[in-house]
Amino acid sequence: MIVINLDVMMAKRKIGLTELAGKVGITLANLSILKNNKAKAVRLETLDAICKALDCQPGDILEYVDDQEE
Repeated sequence: MIVINLDVMMAKRKIGLTELAGKVGITLANLSILKNNKAKAVRLETLDAICKALDCQPGDILEYVDDQEE
């Protein structure tokens, strides 16, 4: 399973949901879905914009966790 650690990176960068949504150019609702790990897919364009805004790598946000560990 892929886990989205967007909330962790946002905390490290001290940036709020509203500010990040503005920088990335997506709705607050869609960013919230990503932040709360409810997303089924992420467009590479969106991931690129998030990484640019947070000055991070995709691996800082996305993590693979073995389903059996749950």
